[in-house]
Amino acid sequence: MLSRVAERLYWTARYLERVENTARLVDVYDKLMFDLPSSVNLGWYNLVAINSAESVFEERYKVRNERNVVKFLLRDETNPSSVVSSLKMVRENLRTTRDVIPGDTWEMINELSMFLEENIQQGVNRSQRFQFLDGIIKGCQQIHGLIYGTMAHDAAWYFMRLGRNLERADMTTRLLDAGSSALLYTADEETAINSHQIIWGNVLRSLGGDQPYRRATRSAISGSEVVRYLLENPTFPRTIAHCFTAIKDSASQLPRSNAVTQHINALKSNAFNEVDYEKLGQPLKDYLNDLQLDLASMHVAIRDNWFANH
Repeated sequence: MLSRVAERLYWTARYLERVENTARLVDVYDKLMFDLPSSVNLGWYNLVAINSAESVFEERYKVRNERNVVKFLLRDETNPSSVVSSLKMVRENLRTTRDVIPGDTWEMINELSMFLEENIQQGVNRSQRFQFLDGIIKGCQQIHGLIYGTMAHDAAWYFMRLGRNLERADMTTRLLDAGSSALLYTADEETAINSHQIIWGNVLRSLGGDQPYRRATRSAISGSEVVRYLLENPTFPRTIAHCFTAIKDSASQLPRSNAVTQHINALKSNAFNEVDYEKLGQPLKDYLNDLQLDLASMHVAIRDNWFANH
C-alpha cells in the first residue's frame, strides 16, 4: 500500500471520529446546562479551552457566549476541528481512496454531509439541538458499522482502526475534561454531591457508557469510579485502556511496526500511574493534559514510521 493512501485512510477515520465526538461533547454540555442547578455558573467557553482552540476562537468572536461557542464547534469553517471542517476532510480523504473502502461508504458520507448542510442551524439553535446532534452521532455510527462489517480486515482497515482509536482516546480525555471543568464550578455549592452525580452521569451517557458502567461496577454513579472506569476498563470500546490496546494491536498487524509498538507499550505501561481518583478537579485536568500529550506523541511515532516518506 502506498504511504499516502495509508495516511489518507488514517485521517479519514480520525476526522470521522472527531465529527462524532465533537457532537457528543456539545451534547453533554447542553445537558449539563439543563440539569445542573441555576446557581452553578458553568460557562460554554470551557468547551473552547478543552479543545485547545482559544486563539482560533478569539480571532473570530468577541463574545464568549453559548451561540458563538456552538457555532464555532459545529459550523465554523475557520475552526479546523469543527464538525463542518472535519466532515469536509473525511470527504476529501475518501475521494482519493474510494477503491480500497466499501462502495457504500462514499454514499453514506455524502448523505451525512447533506444532513449536516440542511440542518446545521438546528444545532446552533437550542430548541432542536438534541435532534441534530443525535442525527450526526447516528450517521457516524452507521458509517463505522458499514466499514467494520463489510471492509476486508487488511492493512487499509488497520490504518483506519489505528486512526479511529487514537482520535477516540483523545476525545474521551476531552469529555472527561468537560466533567472535571464542570466540577470546579460546584466546589462551594450546597448541592455539590447531587451536582457531581449529574456531571459524571452525563459524561457516562455521552459516551454510551451508562449501562456498561453499571454492569461492571454494580454501583451508583460515583465520580472516582466513573473516571476510573473510563480510563482503565479494558472492555468498553471508548475507555483509554481499550483504545490503547486497539492501537497497539492495529500497529502490530502492519509492516515495520516495532518502533511504534515499543513506543505504545512504554506509554501504556505508565498511563494510569499518576492519576489520583480522589482529586477530580484541577489535578484531573492536569493529568488529562499530560495524557493528551502522550497521545500526540503516538501520532508522531505513527506519522514518522509510515507516512513521512511520501
